Amino acid sequence: MAGQGFFLSFEGIDGSGKTTQIGRLATALQERGLAPVLAQEPGGTRVGRMIRAILLDSANSELHPTTELLLYFASRVQNLEEVITPALSAGKVVISDRFTDATVAYQGYGRDLGAERVLRLSEFACDGFQPDLTLWLDVDPFTAIARARARNEKQAVDESLMESESMRFFSIVRQGYASLHEADPERVLRIDANGPARDVAWKVLSSVLPALQSRGLCGA
Repeated sequence: MAGQGFFLSFEGIDGSGKTTQIGRLATALQERGLAPVLAQEPGGTRVGRMIRAILLDSANSELHPTTELLLYFASRVQNLEEVITPALSAGKVVISDRFTDATVAYQGYGRDLGAERVLRLSEFACDGFQPDLTLWLDVDPFTAIARARARNEKQAVDESLMESESMRFFSIVRQGYASLHEADPERVLRIDANGPARDVAWKVLSSVLPALQSRGLCGA
């Protein structure tokens, strides 16, 4: 499915700095002659944005965990078909704000649906497709959620459903990410994202460039 392109995902609890770091990395790659394609989970397509509105609206707190799980995969399949797979087939670098690892961490661990159940659904819905490299931005949950809640107060659209969860929930989600890293440390890299954004950006770029160079997608 991946063709000759490269699929990179950013992961982390809400407020970990993914949006900032994706923007910085995209700029750094553009300066090196690449034109990365950006993807968003959930979202990224017209249908995906409609699903995102359901999933993240705080008014929908009655969503059953299994309903939530299936909606995330519905958005993901649409994103794969419309955005990710075509770009990878064209040899592009695709940077995704979350992918299946997020569903394992949030729904598998956080909602207690089980990682194996999520991965079985991934096999059916996405043929088990995974990023070539995943950067887990690991941030202290107290710091991250304070950032996320402050950010959402400034947004015109209500996407605060996840931020309303307890600190225990986010601690469990973080444990889920840690388990993914421990199970596959070569694909899921842990980036300490507690410091200044510029320092985190350097860690990100230092992790990504060797992977792209090994594929012949970026010079030294």
